[in-house]
Parts: sequence; C-alpha cells; structure tokens
Amino acid sequence: MTAGERVVVVGAGVAGLTTAVVLAEAGASVHVIGEQVPGVTSLAAGAMWGPYLVEPKSKVDQWGQRSLETFRRLAEDPATGVRLTSGIEASRTAEAPPDWATTLPGFQPCESAELPTGFSAGYRFTVPLIDMPTYLGYLLRRLDTAGGTVERRRLASLADAGPATAIVNCTGLGAKDLLPDPELRPIRGQHVVVTNPGLTEFFSGDTGLSPDLLCFYPHGDTVVLGGTAIDGDGDLAPDDKAAAGILARCAEVEPRLAQASVLEHRIGARPTRGTVRVEKETREDGTVVVHNYGHGGAGVTLSWGCAEETRELLSVK
Repeated sequence: MTAGERVVVVGAGVAGLTTAVVLAEAGASVHVIGEQVPGVTSLAAGAMWGPYLVEPKSKVDQWGQRSLETFRRLAEDPATGVRLTSGIEASRTAEAPPDWATTLPGFQPCESAELPTGFSAGYRFTVPLIDMPTYLGYLLRRLDTAGGTVERRRLASLADAGPATAIVNCTGLGAKDLLPDPELRPIRGQHVVVTNPGLTEFFSGDTGLSPDLLCFYPHGDTVVLGGTAIDGDGDLAPDDKAAAGILARCAEVEPRLAQASVLEHRIGARPTRGTVRVEKETREDGTVVVHNYGHGGAGVTLSWGCAEETRELLSVK
C-alpha cells in the first residue's frame, strides 16, 4: 500500500483504535467503523499489562514486549491514562512466577510479611496500569490528530464496510457471526469501580482456573476491583451476586476497600479462541482483509504489537 490509500478498520475497541492510530500515523487514510465507540469490552478492562493465557506463545511474547515498550513511553504523559505502578502478584501455592514477570523492573520475591493471610508465595514488580476510559479517549484524540475518522454503525458483513483498499477486522467477539468464526467464544468479565481509600499499589492473586478472580488496580481517585472469568457467558448485564463476591474477596486482602463507595460496574465479554488471529487474506472479490482479533483477556497487553504486525502485513510505510 502507498500513503493515502483508504483503510477501513472495523471495531473500535483497544485493538481497533490502536491499529487505526498506527496505520494513520504511517500515512494511510483510515476510517473506523464500530458498533460502540469505544468498545464496551475494552472499557471494562482493568487493566494491567501481562500476557496471560493466550497463544501462540512465540508471537504473544513478541507482541507483548512491543506493547510494553510503548506503554512505558506513554506513561511519561499523565493524559494517556497509563502509569507505571508497583505491586504484588501472589499465590496460595508455591507457584513459580511466569517468565515475563521476572524481566520487569523491580522484580523480587516477597517476604512472607508482605503477603496477605492465606497466600504462601508472591513477587513484586513494576508494570503499566491503564485507566481504560482515559486511555481510549486518548487513542481517539490521537487518531483524530492523525487524520482518521470514526463512524458508529453495525455491519452485517465486512462487505458493508464500503469501498477500501483494505479492511482490518478488529471486531473481537463480533467476528464469531460476522465472518463467521466458530472458534470464538466469550469469557464474561465483571469489574467493580470504587472510590480509592488510599491505595497506590496493585494486587493480583493467582486464582488458577477459578471463574472468581482477585485483583485491584488503583487509578488515582478510583480503584478497579476484579473480577470474574465465566467461560461461554457473553451476558453484559450486571450481576449483583458476582459484584458482592468481588468486593468481599478484595476487602479480605485489603480491608480499607470494605468502606469504599461503589461508583459503577463494568462488564465485558473477552473474545477468546485457541490462538490470537493476526493474518492476511485476499477475498474472492480481490479485497485485502487483515484479521486482528481473538485476544481473550490480553487485548490491551498485545494491542501495539498486533497493530504493528497489521501495518507490516498491509505494507503501510
């Protein structure tokens, strides 16, 4: 592709908006079409960088590291919503830390006195935390500055995206019906946002394969508490029982959270498949399509790396 050629990015979650920014800043004429702008699932993310439970590992490592480099730069500007934050990941069993964690700044095993009751192992490190409403707003502004345009519209098929040199499919769970892709399935996630009682560090508990997650991420005046991971459930309605469980689990680790006021509930459906799909195809009518979806709970973590690979597949320079 040459500079100025029209690219339509379908989907306005973190994958779509990041890809649109990368392409627009490389010189493409970018138009984003999204059913929700920004995407609801991305708005619901916590969000902490960390390449959890996604494949293929070799590509995920590359995409994740590329994104980590970008988030570290973005953390220099408070307006992006990205901050480098120290905290603890802990386990109730003596699990070894994942490879990616050991390379992060400040990585060190925790002393037993640092761990909450019931946890037997843990480690401390510094990692980007992303306040998603602020961050997605930043991406939209950056896209506008680069000349990109945005349209809120639901598509019945990718062909409805209109004339374009190329289409980039960042529809997340929407690709299940839009393509269709039977490999995709939802994993329901719920977070509770509360007032911050003075927390400056994150906490993440290793809950294994349980659908009941345990984490809290401070973002200035608020804290995002998590969470749930209910495989096969795409319902986006708030679940009061799940919210009460989230609050109880987090307050058990950090008692100050018991007195925090609930501000909102955020619910999303993580678009999950066996492997993240980032690949190029040419359709029967000659339209070039690049797919960039299926990131599960790692959409933020992989966003910049997958966007750069999309740019390379389209040869936008």
